[in-house]
Amino acid sequence: MEISEIISAIRANISSVIVGKAETVDLLLICLAAGGHVLIEDVPGTGKTTMVSALAASVDCSFKRLQFTPDVLPSDVTGFTMIHPVTGEDRFIPGAVMCNILLADELNRTSPKTQSALLQAMQERAVTVDGVTRELPEPFMVCATQNPAEQAGTYPLPESQLDRFLMRVGMGYPNRRDEAEILERSRKGGLPEAVRPVAGAADVLALQKALGAVTCSEPIAEYIVELVQSTRKTDDVALGVSPRGAIALMRASMGRALLQSRGYVIPDDVQVMVR
Repeated sequence: MEISEIISAIRANISSVIVGKAETVDLLLICLAAGGHVLIEDVPGTGKTTMVSALAASVDCSFKRLQFTPDVLPSDVTGFTMIHPVTGEDRFIPGAVMCNILLADELNRTSPKTQSALLQAMQERAVTVDGVTRELPEPFMVCATQNPAEQAGTYPLPESQLDRFLMRVGMGYPNRRDEAEILERSRKGGLPEAVRPVAGAADVLALQKALGAVTCSEPIAEYIVELVQSTRKTDDVALGVSPRGAIALMRASMGRALLQSRGYVIPDDVQVMVR
C-alpha cells in the first residue's frame, strides 16, 4: 500500500471504535511512524485502553497487554531464564515486552523497580536477562496509560522514564455530539465484534522509513533548537527539554508532515507538536 493509504486505513479503522478524537488518533499515528512511545494520561472511562487496543488491532502485529499492579515483577516485563526439568538446559521465558505493541496499562501503579525494567526496551529495543541481550521485534512501541486523578497506591514516573516517551497525550471528555453518538452505539449493541487488521508489520516499517525521508531543513532545526534552549532559561519551566526531547520534537514534526502528505517540515508542524 501507499503511505497515504496506510495512514487513511488505520485512521478509519480506529474511528470505527473510537468516536471523535481525530487529533489523538493522529498523535498515535505520528508516534507509530516515528518509532516512538506514547503515554496516554487521563481519567478512567475516557477510552485510553480502547484507543490502544484499536490501534493494535488495526495493525497485524503481535500485541500484549500487561496490567501493572504493585505485585508485577521486572521479570514479568523482560522475561526470565529457568532450567529445563528434563534436559537441564537454560530456557528463556519471554516477558510481555517481547512483542510489537505493548500496552502498559496503569504504568504508575507498579513499583519503580518494575517501571525501570522498561527503560532499556524503550531506548535500545532490547532487553538483557542474566547477562544475555535479546533484540525486540520490529516494529516496537510501548503505549502506556495512567490515571492522574487518583494518587493513592501509585508511584510517579521518574523523569528518566518520562523522557523516553515521544509524547504525553490526553484523551479528554467527548463533546456533546460525540457523547450522544457513543450512547447511540452502546444502545445498538456497543462496539464491533472485532476490528480487523488493515496493515501489517511491513507497512509500519514502510511508514517509519518514509518518515526518514521527510526533510527537516536547517532553519527548521535551528527553530527547534531555539525553542528547546528557551525552556532551559526560564523560571517558569522546572526542568528544561533534554537533547533527547529535542530529537523527539524534530521526529514528531516530521511525523506530522508525513500525515499531512508533505515531504518537508514547516514551522506549523513544530508549533503543533510542541504544545
